[in-house]
Amino acid sequence: MSSGVSVDEFQALEQKVLRAVEIVKREREARAAAEAEVASLREQLAAQADAVEGRVQAAEDRTQAAQREKEAAEGQIAALNQERDAVRQRVEKMLQQMDELL
Repeated sequence: MSSGVSVDEFQALEQKVLRAVEIVKREREARAAAEAEVASLREQLAAQADAVEGRVQAAEDRTQAAQREKEAAEGQIAALNQERDAVRQRVEKMLQQMDELL
């Protein structure tokens, strides 16, 4: 070796290069694993978001149904109150007529 690099120095350099290559391989594998985990977590998050959105929609639907039932019940109550007032007026009229007969 005429360039002034000894065999030991060359072997040390070779070992450093091999270690660097191994480090790069491990880092690439770790990065690939991390990217796969991120993708998996994103899929899980999307699935959970869809499930939550479905539950929210179901809750809104139940709320709307309850609101419609409430409005229907209020309508029935109003109708019954009107009917009660009409019956009361008829009874009062009948009582007045009975009083007039006595």
